[in-house]
Amino acid sequence: MTKPGEAGGWLRILGPGIAVAATGVGAGDLLAAMLAGAKLGTTLLWVIVVGAALKLALNEGVARWQLATGTTVLEGWGEHLGRAFQLGFLLYLVVWSFVVAGGLMSACGVAAHALVPAVSIGVWAAAHGLIALALVWWGSYQRFETAMKSLVGLMVLTLVTSAVLVGPDLVGVLRGLLVPTLPRGSATTVLSLMGGVGGSVTILSYGYWIREKGWTGGSWLGVVRRDLGIGYVLTGVFGAAMLVLAAVALSGAGAMPPGSQGLVTCGDALRDAATLRFGTGVGDSAKWIFLVGLWAAVFTSTLGVWQGVPYLFADFSRGLRRSTSTAEVDERSWTYRGYLLYLALPPMTLLVLGRPVWVIKLYTLTGGLFMPVLAASLLWLTTRRSVMGDLRTRPLGLIALVAALALFVAVGVRQVLDGWG
Repeated sequence: MTKPGEAGGWLRILGPGIAVAATGVGAGDLLAAMLAGAKLGTTLLWVIVVGAALKLALNEGVARWQLATGTTVLEGWGEHLGRAFQLGFLLYLVVWSFVVAGGLMSACGVAAHALVPAVSIGVWAAAHGLIALALVWWGSYQRFETAMKSLVGLMVLTLVTSAVLVGPDLVGVLRGLLVPTLPRGSATTVLSLMGGVGGSVTILSYGYWIREKGWTGGSWLGVVRRDLGIGYVLTGVFGAAMLVLAAVALSGAGAMPPGSQGLVTCGDALRDAATLRFGTGVGDSAKWIFLVGLWAAVFTSTLGVWQGVPYLFADFSRGLRRSTSTAEVDERSWTYRGYLLYLALPPMTLLVLGRPVWVIKLYTLTGGLFMPVLAASLLWLTTRRSVMGDLRTRPLGLIALVAALALFVAVGVRQVLDGWG
């Protein structure tokens, strides 16, 4: 095994950070970036940077706890926050998994249908759910990581290429990145954009992925930081490219179709913008490049959820049995595979029935609460010298966690108000 101190060794072993950051970039996050760019141009690019940094801080807290204690955050919750907290998380996980899995399959269906219209959205959606199921069921963590790296490379390359083809105002892009501004009436957009970079419950999957890599003990903290840093830089670049694309291609556009269909509409606008600059051939190519990147983004999120979330349920089940084992969760166990089937099969009903209002409202309520709870629990757990020792959170990390808590309380309140309004 490559050691953390070996020269150049970290370059060969990075991967979980790319996987966890890319898993958190779903169609909703892309749509938020698109709407922000169409409405406000490139003025909010800095928000994507701040959002990615705060998610990185949360992910680093998850890893820091595990490296210091040898236990996952779920195990830490069970030991220090009690059984009621565990059961509350189970409710959240079951509802979140059902609705998000249906949404991810639907987004894959929209992206694939845009590329191959001869196949319906519903068929494409179900096919992607089953393909992800097969890849995880018969695959391994190493194959999953390789697939995620490849797909992330594809999505970043295609979206950056698309952004270049529309010819953005580079001075405006730099100003948007380096000069924080808050246009009048932008508060809700800022919260949505900042809260949507890099995942929610999938952040917890990182602990299981670094365990698969054999990263244990405080000596791996530096590697974890580089790993997460690269992952969130790549997804930040992806989100920024999406916003820039929308700022150029959708500026002055009328009403956009709701949900994932709006992302496909962005492809049509991109084609038109590139055609004006380079001609029809380049315009058509730009649309296809964009759609391929869009498909890669939503499928990486689907594959990451299918592979990572069953770890959480399997770990939760082990906690209920009060097992003291610190061994890796077995991907072939009935708890892992059973939850994998739950992700892939029952949510397909949402493709036919739509999302029932009561499911959406329950998900909105629990989803809005999760990120603030995660931030608060990490503040409590990772600052305790008696538990963390030398790996306890330092002042800079403490500031980042407090900022993340404040942000996600605001985002959570907005989600709940919007969902129940």
